[in-house]
Amino acid sequence: MFSELSYAIAKNQIGLKEITLKKGEILQRSGELNTKVYHVKSGLLRSYSIDKNGKENIFMFAPEGWIIADTCKPESEAVLFIDALENSTVRILPKDLEREKQNISAITKRLNALQNRILMLTSTNAIERYEQFIMEYPNIAQRVPQRMIASYLGVTPETLSAAKNKHYKKR
Repeated sequence: MFSELSYAIAKNQIGLKEITLKKGEILQRSGELNTKVYHVKSGLLRSYSIDKNGKENIFMFAPEGWIIADTCKPESEAVLFIDALENSTVRILPKDLEREKQNISAITKRLNALQNRILMLTSTNAIERYEQFIMEYPNIAQRVPQRMIASYLGVTPETLSAAKNKHYKKR
């Protein structure tokens, strides 16, 4: 699974591995056994699916300090791809639900972001979605291509461009 990764640092007392990823490297592929949780020490990751037409659908971004993982059970196949959008340092932990309960602040942050995203996608227009994105991810807009933000927001790049223009005219 990790043959293409640039391995760096050794294990610590709980089996934590720290690796360095280059921009574009894939950390997890859909269909692989889903046994890992990733904590972003530096850089930026994203999780996404690819639909039957080959279109990427971004599920979430994970900047520094965030946790990213597929939420299915450890013995299940992963549904999502996870890759590096920037050169990144990531801590890899085995999926251990008991240990994860102890890291409640990171889990709460992730769940809050996902809840906000679901509400955003079901009840807001493109301008409101963009404004919510800026609030949720204040330092990411300049770090990722606009097409990825559009994918995350569930709009076309053209709709995103128009929403951004309206957002900045309001200010």
